Amino acid sequence: MARPMSGRIFIVWLIAPFVFGGENQFLRFPGGTEVEIIAPVLEPGQIILARLVQAPDVKKVSIRFGAAVYELGPMEQALETFTLIGLDLGLKPGPLDLEMTVFLRDGRIEELKHRVLIGDREFPVKKLWVKEEFVRPPPEVQDRIQREAEILEMAYSISTENWLGEGLFERPHPGEMTPNFGEKRIYNNVPRSTHSGVDIAAPYGSPVRASNSGRVVLARDLYFSGKTVIIDHGLGLFTFYCHFSRLKVSRGDMVKKGAVIALAGSTGRSTGPHLHWGVKLLGSRVDPAALLSLVLPE
Repeated sequence: MARPMSGRIFIVWLIAPFVFGGENQFLRFPGGTEVEIIAPVLEPGQIILARLVQAPDVKKVSIRFGAAVYELGPMEQALETFTLIGLDLGLKPGPLDLEMTVFLRDGRIEELKHRVLIGDREFPVKKLWVKEEFVRPPPEVQDRIQREAEILEMAYSISTENWLGEGLFERPHPGEMTPNFGEKRIYNNVPRSTHSGVDIAAPYGSPVRASNSGRVVLARDLYFSGKTVIIDHGLGLFTFYCHFSRLKVSRGDMVKKGAVIALAGSTGRSTGPHLHWGVKLLGSRVDPAALLSLVLPE
């Protein structure tokens, strides 16, 4: 249904929800704009890919999901033709809306609401034993912990608008990857943080590589995660690697996919040498396994 509103077109379409594990869907606006929504699995930790298929007279497309806003558009508008939408680890099951707005070159606006159905996902619980100072940090390190939390927030707050990645994402280390994303951690019998990444078996000193090309936004020693590297791949997507014994890159470095960024270790809150690999997408904590199965437009 459409009606003019002061020179703009306001459209509300309510499309049948995705089923859990639904197929790709093509959403078509009356003006001819077409957006493909790719979401093989709809549950916490997964990724939705939205791709602009047809773009007659389009300036840009904006998609709001929760508190995050994602943009895509024609290449001549200096925008990417696709965007990635993260389903956060803490997302509750049930219906949610993708609120899509098309901005046309002649000033008209078309709006569409697409409802998706988020499935439930069970996460395991695990008990671990670490040094007591990583469960109840002493007073003398509280300022450091607070300062590092602010540094991390700043690192994740500014992302490159364009896509920096090249092709498919790759595992940063060939070791066995434990499927422990979302694991509820109990350290020394005290419930603590939820595990927002995956652990990969990595012998001490073995090389760890960038899972895709991007810009290093953090490379430093942190209290909880030890020697840590964060890479910005653009479009709000960051990969996070930690517990290193030695860093091989510095903040500001541009790295290619497969470049060595650090050597594996057991610094910070760790029970032994391994790699913790995490993903954040505009603040949403995403399962790295979802990133590995993501097929991006050429």
